[in-house]
Amino acid sequence: MTMYLRHAIFFLTLLIGAFVPAAQVNTDQVLRIGQNALYFEDYMLSIQYFNQAIQAKPYLAQPYFLRAIAKLNLEDYSGAEADASTAVRLNPYLTDAWEVRGVARQNLGRNRQAVDDYSEALKLLPRNRQLLFNKALALCDMHEYGEAKDTFDELLRYYPGFDNAYLGRARLELEQADTVAALADIDKALEINDKALNAYIMRADVAINSQGDFERALSDIDKAIKLQPRAVGLYINRAFIRYRLDSYNGAMSDYDYALTLDPLNAVALFNRGLLLTEVGANDLALADFNRVLELDPDDYRALYNRAVIHRAKGNYDAAAADITRVAERFPDFPGSYYLLGAIHRDQGKLVKAEADYKKAEALSKALTPAMAEKYNDIVASAPSTESKSDDGNAGNDGDETVSKSDADVSRRFARLLTVDNNADFREEYNNSAIRGRIQDRNVNVETEPMMMLSFYSSPSELSRNTYYVREVDDLNATRMLRFALVVTGSIPTLDEATVSRHFQSIDYYNSYLATHTGRPVDYIGRALDFLTVRDYQNAERDAERAIAAAPDLALAYMVRAQARYGRYVLDRNAPRGDGDKRPADRVSRASLARQALAEILADYDRIIELSPQMAVAWFNKGNILMELEDFAAAASAYTEAVKLKPDFGEAYYNRGYIALTEGRRQDGIDDLSKAGELGIIPAYNLIKRMK
Repeated sequence: MTMYLRHAIFFLTLLIGAFVPAAQVNTDQVLRIGQNALYFEDYMLSIQYFNQAIQAKPYLAQPYFLRAIAKLNLEDYSGAEADASTAVRLNPYLTDAWEVRGVARQNLGRNRQAVDDYSEALKLLPRNRQLLFNKALALCDMHEYGEAKDTFDELLRYYPGFDNAYLGRARLELEQADTVAALADIDKALEINDKALNAYIMRADVAINSQGDFERALSDIDKAIKLQPRAVGLYINRAFIRYRLDSYNGAMSDYDYALTLDPLNAVALFNRGLLLTEVGANDLALADFNRVLELDPDDYRALYNRAVIHRAKGNYDAAAADITRVAERFPDFPGSYYLLGAIHRDQGKLVKAEADYKKAEALSKALTPAMAEKYNDIVASAPSTESKSDDGNAGNDGDETVSKSDADVSRRFARLLTVDNNADFREEYNNSAIRGRIQDRNVNVETEPMMMLSFYSSPSELSRNTYYVREVDDLNATRMLRFALVVTGSIPTLDEATVSRHFQSIDYYNSYLATHTGRPVDYIGRALDFLTVRDYQNAERDAERAIAAAPDLALAYMVRAQARYGRYVLDRNAPRGDGDKRPADRVSRASLARQALAEILADYDRIIELSPQMAVAWFNKGNILMELEDFAAAASAYTEAVKLKPDFGEAYYNRGYIALTEGRRQDGIDDLSKAGELGIIPAYNLIKRMK
């Protein structure tokens, strides 16, 4: 089945759903099509089918379970956990639902709950290989080594040819410092499967850290790279090994290739910067450290090393600024004051240099071994590794119970807003498609746009992108407009012939109104034509004529708000001349912009007063409040929108955006999860990038 045929079936189902009561939806057929989409990795599309099945028969466990699988593949672990929990509640004998919830919880770092889920599933399937394996890994993450080893041993009694089980047990043995047993298990895994990627990675790690055998480690990493030639971490690790083997050119080439694959990899940028510093290429090293600090302004290792380079280049003020930030963050770190003293000495500030040196000496005497080890990481003098292996567990090593402050989350989100992904390689799937791991496709982080009145819309793979508004439907039913009107968040670019038709329509209204008394609908019709050809000033005038004739006509206020917003956007994006540099002019423009937004907001308030059930009016009000940076009021407006329209994915997305801006991570993730479920594709990428 081609993607286009699947999409055609989906739209047909949408149309059927529009005219047939929910209870009459052929749930079995919808589920079957959804499972087909799931099989072909159309996760977003499959979720839309499962949504229909859930709406028709919310008491069935299967659609919740299948939707959980789709969300798991999109790395929406919170959403997967919620759906799997519903499936388990509806049918506690659905073993796979227990497993899916366990995997989701393991990825969220909730290992105790994951173990409980695996144990429940094992009551029904006591010899299930994957359940035993995941349970053992979760126990290992909890440092319950005795029970974890028993579980691995049980697993290998049932499945002596399962190579990943040997690797899992080897990981456990390494954590207990039993290198001999770990190597034996790794070798056994390779005996079973000579393409076991993680076995080579683990054995290389043992060779480096336990044996100091970099030649052996290089041999294993080379084999791993042959098996997975686009894994960035492997090139970073091989660069470290080559560096230790004095192969500077080899290390540099690995960092270069790693950054070709992932231009935003901070580890590769930092390590390459260190290597460039070591060979005296200070300008190139400075560029790398600058990029690291664009990605994370609080990377104090990069700040320290950039200060060293600035000093070497004679940029003393910049060097002092960087090292001062390090000293403020780590006030008992003597290295900051030694470097600051050297900078002051180079500047001829001998009194300051002497004071810095004395402070550094005093701190050195008070430095404990533990503190010295911590600070060695700041004064990085050699590239580091990025040792990562996937030992069969989809989970991460972190623990979501470790809290981050709202400020930390807010800063992380702000970095996503300001750092673009300039990756220049083509991804596996076309960017316009919805197939596969869409969360891996980095997108610009921005809110969902205003809902607009238009005669045209751009359907996506997942929806028709039009929204029901009673007033618009009523107006279309009168057939008094020359074109059918829709409410949409996606207006396509119009060709010359289409634009020409609307200029002809404007001429028609001009002739008609020259000889007839204008009705509100006539002014609205011409205003909509003006909006279509981007003549916002005349559109606003016609909207005001309609309002004067019918002050209680909500649609007229919608047209005026849209025209005013169009003028505001044009003015906001207009190029500025030299006057833009004068503070007074900037203040004046900001004041005018706020005034324009206040007028638009007043229109939406009036629309809501006349039609309080209009969800898109609440949504647009939220967007205007966002522009005014009144985030609390904007979130309240989006909340009203989803109360009126529970499937309003754009409102969930924008509310989640606000939550992340304010540092409320879990609230943001929950809203983004719901938005993704409702077809807002960028939500899944943002969820992944916020981890």
